[in-house]
Amino acid sequence: MKNNSLKILCFLFSVAAFAQPKAKKEFTTNGKKVTVYTTAENSNLRLTSTDNLTFSASKQPLEIESSVFVEPSKKFQTFMGIGGAITDASAEIFAKLSKEKQEEFLNAYYDKQKGIGYSLLRTTIQSSDFSSGSYSYIKEGDKDLKTFSIDHDRQFRIPLIKQAIAKAGGKLTTYVAPWSPNAFMKDNKNVLKGGTLLPEYYQTWANFYAKFIKAYEKEGIPIWGTSTQNEPMAVQTWESCIYTAEAERDFIKNFLGPTLKKEKLGDVKIIAWDHNRDLMNYRANVIYSDPEASKYVWGMGFHWYENWSGGASMFDNVGKVNEAYPNKGLLFTEGCVEKFDAKKYQFWANGERYGISMINDFNNGTAGWTDWNILLDQNGGPNHVGNFCFAPIHADTTTGELIYTPSYYYIGHFSKFIRLNAVRVSTAVSRSALLSTSFLNTDGTMATIVMNQSDKEITYNLIIASEKTVVKIPAHAIQTLVY
Repeated sequence: MKNNSLKILCFLFSVAAFAQPKAKKEFTTNGKKVTVYTTAENSNLRLTSTDNLTFSASKQPLEIESSVFVEPSKKFQTFMGIGGAITDASAEIFAKLSKEKQEEFLNAYYDKQKGIGYSLLRTTIQSSDFSSGSYSYIKEGDKDLKTFSIDHDRQFRIPLIKQAIAKAGGKLTTYVAPWSPNAFMKDNKNVLKGGTLLPEYYQTWANFYAKFIKAYEKEGIPIWGTSTQNEPMAVQTWESCIYTAEAERDFIKNFLGPTLKKEKLGDVKIIAWDHNRDLMNYRANVIYSDPEASKYVWGMGFHWYENWSGGASMFDNVGKVNEAYPNKGLLFTEGCVEKFDAKKYQFWANGERYGISMINDFNNGTAGWTDWNILLDQNGGPNHVGNFCFAPIHADTTTGELIYTPSYYYIGHFSKFIRLNAVRVSTAVSRSALLSTSFLNTDGTMATIVMNQSDKEITYNLIIASEKTVVKIPAHAIQTLVY
């Protein structure tokens, strides 16, 4: 009896031990090597592997030291990707490249090994300024959308999108945005120069989104989400349409949200705002405070054109929206350097603007980051209203050559090393000349991005708990540390 009782007791102990939840494996530096990739001004370093380091014991850092502190146990938002927009302009220029240059271009953006591994894609519903001209998918006045067709996009845009998806391994998180309803639907009777959507066409316009999404999905291009309107507070010389916060709220609540649900597109995410950081807090307050509108909205998209002066921008507004509405998503949906000048292809500050914005936006809760045109020509176009801009890569259509700008490499320091579903972890710096953010990938590797905005080389400590490694970063450089 005693032996049987002992066996039963041992069995119960073993069951209890087995039933205990296993401790989640936390990130450690044990046995990890640090590979450093660097891009720097006045050098040939472009996403170049520059060092292989190891961790050693760390003590309290001194006041005179520059340090980057990473705390892996403090986790924040999940990463959804980095990418750019395939506009009509990008697709038209791509079609002019030789087959060899097209392959180089696709590899440069979408191949994880040969390029920088883009995983997000934005495209337009109908024309934008970055089209050779204004166009529509319906005949003017067709309120029933009987003439709806995306044949226009089948010439250039859809073929490029399909090639990009294939090069990315079969999946790119794709979202869309309209620049303007048709002229007959607007109070100014013009697709250009602002105007507002007339109330009698709210349902027609909501139906338009559903038709576009279904048409693209029929082409084999799954649509993850749509914004309500690109830049809804900007009267532009190109395609544009104005929505007040209240108008956007009501359009989402009463028309766009219910229509997508009715058309069995309820999984398509709705992105509110899709404009600059300056007014995003007000827009969030108005839309999210209405439960019937908020239930349809995934989160908020934003751009960077509110101001730019020596690196200053309204990054805190992103953090304040995140703080007030932690259950809503944040997505940077557009940014580019305006006022194209071919003499400034290699202007380093353009690349630094990307690094500054991406680090600050991610540290304020942004889940993904999307550049504007992935490709433009040697004139910063085509653009049918002369709004010529920079892209990370330009094509000189007279020579057939591709021109890689600093912006391409700065973006690559994030997109090449932070993978889908990574989680941002706490990162801080001890010197204002440095900026940093870190993401823990699902395979257990950490990617810490460090940027040096100063004119001098800086030696800094990367400190994790009681371990550190010492790194040198050149002046005006960006590094990714993978460990």
